[in-house]
Amino acid sequence: MTSRRELLARTGAAGVGIAFAGAVGELFTGSSAAARGMGTGAGYGPLVPDPTGLLDLPEGFAYRVLSRTGDPLRSGEGPVPGNCDGMAAFALGRGSVALVRNHENRPTAKYPVPAIDGLTYDPGAKGGCTTIHLDRRGEVTDERVSIAGTAVNCAGGPSLWGTWLTCEENEDRAGTNGYTKDHGFVFEVDARDPYRSGAVPLTAMGRFQHEAVAIDPRTGVVYETEDAFASPFGLFYRFLPAKPLGGPGSLRAGGRLQAMRVPGVADLSSVQETGTVFHGIEWVDVPDPLAAQTPIRDQDFGPLGITHGQKLEGCYWGGRSVYFVCSFARAADGSAATHFGQVWRYDPQARTLKLVIAFGPDTDVQLPGEEPDNIALAPDGGLMVCEDGEGVQHVYGLTRGGEVYPMARNAQNIGTPEAPEWGEFAGVTFSPDGRTMYVNAYTPGTTFAVTGPW
Repeated sequence: MTSRRELLARTGAAGVGIAFAGAVGELFTGSSAAARGMGTGAGYGPLVPDPTGLLDLPEGFAYRVLSRTGDPLRSGEGPVPGNCDGMAAFALGRGSVALVRNHENRPTAKYPVPAIDGLTYDPGAKGGCTTIHLDRRGEVTDERVSIAGTAVNCAGGPSLWGTWLTCEENEDRAGTNGYTKDHGFVFEVDARDPYRSGAVPLTAMGRFQHEAVAIDPRTGVVYETEDAFASPFGLFYRFLPAKPLGGPGSLRAGGRLQAMRVPGVADLSSVQETGTVFHGIEWVDVPDPLAAQTPIRDQDFGPLGITHGQKLEGCYWGGRSVYFVCSFARAADGSAATHFGQVWRYDPQARTLKLVIAFGPDTDVQLPGEEPDNIALAPDGGLMVCEDGEGVQHVYGLTRGGEVYPMARNAQNIGTPEAPEWGEFAGVTFSPDGRTMYVNAYTPGTTFAVTGPW
């Protein structure tokens, strides 16, 4: 399949931007800043090359490296683990912040998350989370393991009560790849005291290739994405907690797991026209949430089947709706059609699903940018989008007015001078006061704090 990067090489395009179609303003529904009419500017100007070769930013912005893979953890527990991925920032009081960070480590990880008594689920697994503590000046005061022994911790999402829900993008069983326990779960991580949450899988939320979660603040319903790039593709789920909005540990009480069915649509990639709305969205009970014999996405959902989507990734709540990202779909992989990224909006009250944004060279091959992944609301009411495609990797800003601008560019070449490569961005999030953007370069694992005239 021809990628956007190959198209750019053929056409000689050199611009920096992102191609999309759709009503970008819909992505900001209900954000307080957007309601005030903010988030409509055109960005902060061109990116300035970083003389140290780490992170390119617009003029007036600066970064601080908070953590790098391989350096010693402040706790003395071992080196900083690799493959830095999803992340969230939590207020600790007096301006201090806890930054909880995923590590998407597989069994072959060079820098695993150190196994710590009381925080380790499976000694045979290399993934988990670390937490960076920052004082009110943004200085690192501590960095330590907050959960270990989990597998391929990709994304997740913050709860409504100040904890992090870390997701395993893996469904290996005990006895495979060195694992001693089943994987494919969500775990809750307490940002203040990880021993309080421990390493307990939230089994009722399902065992599958989890990506991200978002919670409806009115009902406590948890929405979950499944990142499956091989057929059968992933599903979009909702979890109805037995104790909704119950606070730390309440998700352990169990609940009901359901998958989304869009009537008449077997594969979301078949929908190509932005603005398309589906009514009467259905939710079907998952036959076996623990996938004891068969992966959930391949289970029997009855004669009407279920709706699949390739690479369902980022997920967040905005206004009265939940938004989720389909990073890409490829017909060559078995999808109904090919696209370079979609953003969908589900309105629980109206029971409608709408294709809000479509990315890709069919819109404008002169503008690079493909495969959107993590998304975060920005202080000005806009969005920040992590790019996870080929070639140069960016964090892009999207304004309510439809303007797209580069916010950061990964300058760390992990290839060669003749054949350069750059790792993806992940985990973009903002400090509780909105003054600092935190973001990870996945490879080499680097956590940045970006400040400037937001």
